[in-house]
Parts: sequence; structure tokens; C-alpha cells
Amino acid sequence: MNTPANVQPLFDQVRQVIDHAHQQLRHTVNDLMVQSYWHIGRLIIEDEQGGAHRAEYGKQTLKQLSEKLSAEYGKGFSPQSLWNFRQFYLEFPILSTAWRE
Repeated sequence: MNTPANVQPLFDQVRQVIDHAHQQLRHTVNDLMVQSYWHIGRLIIEDEQGGAHRAEYGKQTLKQLSEKLSAEYGKGFSPQSLWNFRQFYLEFPILSTAWRE
């Protein structure tokens, strides 16, 4: 890139600000996704434990929930993903411990 020498220092500083912002944004998004998955897992577990038909829960409820979430939000909510969110919550019942791992 051929920029005049007098613009290069300013360009470098602006680029650093933008790169730092992008890095912070990725970190924030990752944190929010982990929190969201944990809360989804918690809600599934709480719903499951309140239901009378535990054996059928995994087959029917996760499938139906997956279909509704996928229709609303697109990819990322397959029955397997929902099962993984559930397992994530079971593995880390206290959210803050997930960050230490």
C-alpha cells in the first residue's frame, strides 16, 4: 500500500484502535455465547426435571424445541446442540466455573 509517509503514522494508530476493537468484540461475543448456551442448558434441565416423562423428554422436547428455534434463528439449534447445552450446564452448574476451565 503506497500511502504518503506523513499519513502512515496516523494510519498505524487508527489501525491499532480498530484491531483492538475487533479483538474486544470477538471476546465479548464469545463470552455472551457461552453465557447464552449455559442459560439455555439451565432452562432445559429445569424444564426436564419438572416434567413427568423424563425418558421421552430427550426425544420429543429437544426435537420440537430445535425445530422452533431453527425456524426463528437459523442454524445452531439442532437437537444435538441443545443436548450439548444441557450437558454444558450439568458439567458447570455454576456459570463462573466455566471461565476457569
